[in-house]
Amino acid sequence: MDDTQPGPELGQVVQILQGREAGQYAIVIEMIDDRFVLLADGEKRKFDRPKRKNLGHLLQTTYISPEVQNSLLETGRVTNGKLRFAISKFVNEVVTDLKKGDQLDGERRCN
Repeated sequence: MDDTQPGPELGQVVQILQGREAGQYAIVIEMIDDRFVLLADGEKRKFDRPKRKNLGHLLQTTYISPEVQNSLLETGRVTNGKLRFAISKFVNEVVTDLKKGDQLDGERRCN
């Protein structure tokens, strides 16, 4: 990853582009290094068993869940219910708007 594009933040919603879960949304729960993050969605990928993913296989969105981010920063943990709630809120607000013809600002691929 070059220095011009910042990496994803804790609590940020990303879309998975590669692998078995391609097309699904997940939330960044930990930064491993400058190439890898841990993702969870609260359903298939619970907080206790997150997925390690290469940043090149993710599409960042501008949406960061304040509930998830605050929980991770304060306690180092987040409930699976909060993860599911944040993803459903993102899908209902942002993805539904996209279907109406809007464009998601700031969406970019992580490289």
